[in-house]
Amino acid sequence: MPTTDFTRNIHAVDLFCGIGGLTNGLNASGIQVKAGFDVDNTCQHAYEANNPTSRFILADIRNLSGEHLAPHYEGSDVTALVGCAPCQPFSSHNLNRRTKSHLTDDCSLLYEFGRLIGECMPDLVSMENVPGLVKHRAFGDFLNKLHRLGYGIKYDVLQCADYGVPQNRRRLVLLASRIGEISLPQPTARRKTVADFIYDLPHIEDGQAHSEDIAHTSMRLSDKNKMRIRQSKQGGTWRDWDPSIVSDCHRKVNFSSSYGRMRWDTQSPTITTQFCYYSTGRFGHPEQDRAISVREAALLQTFPPGYQFAEQGKQVKITTAARHIGNAVPVKIAQAIGKSLREAANVKR
Repeated sequence: MPTTDFTRNIHAVDLFCGIGGLTNGLNASGIQVKAGFDVDNTCQHAYEANNPTSRFILADIRNLSGEHLAPHYEGSDVTALVGCAPCQPFSSHNLNRRTKSHLTDDCSLLYEFGRLIGECMPDLVSMENVPGLVKHRAFGDFLNKLHRLGYGIKYDVLQCADYGVPQNRRRLVLLASRIGEISLPQPTARRKTVADFIYDLPHIEDGQAHSEDIAHTSMRLSDKNKMRIRQSKQGGTWRDWDPSIVSDCHRKVNFSSSYGRMRWDTQSPTITTQFCYYSTGRFGHPEQDRAISVREAALLQTFPPGYQFAEQGKQVKITTAARHIGNAVPVKIAQAIGKSLREAANVKR
């Protein structure tokens, strides 16, 4: 039977790190994320303030080589390269994924990810992405490259709700190892609900921030949208409204879940970069007449309760925080990935 040695030191580098959802979960699992790379400088404060042992490096992956990553692996027994390469055409919520100047119309960043794997040959690899990527040639090319480099691979589309995330959110997760067997994380026992994460947060009005938590703030609603949300039921649709406030666009199939409220007793919809707008999905608070707040969205993404999104004394910019949070890897998924990576790393051959 194989034995384990949980004293081994695992250092990781996080590509496309954003505000650190993946980094935070991996750190919590016992993996030391030494550096996170991203092209978006608005992510730096949240990344470093909440992950003080991890360094944010502003850089475009296209300009990196294995030599840039190597210093962050010094002193480690096991190395890992992780990340979520933005692949725009295959996301169902592809608006504002990163700064607009860096949007792609292909999957070139996934090829760059593969290039860096070949240049630094980490012991372990984790790649998280949108489910639609599995149908694209770029994903097949990525798999083939890992096979040629000698990695054992496991991947599947996972339901985040099975891992303690109170969302209906499906993500492609790929894990690879060249030092031993690798397995995808096992689901947790019970699915969590919206109420489990945000029920006890204090009441706020739309357009206001709570005095003791500046991230507990939501967008101001128009007068018409205030009328609409007051007539909305948990889990309901615009069909619950008085006909006088229903627009023609609401009757289209694609708008069937817009302007909806979440339910306390089940999972939320996928938290996207547009969660701050009541009109763009079922992002209404279950009871209060407003869209969910930045803090509530962060909690539904399983960020720790005290995660910072703005510097001390500064206001949280809601649209920027929404982009950061919606793009993030849920922390609980990251922790589950970290556990699988640790198990692979600690199997002695």
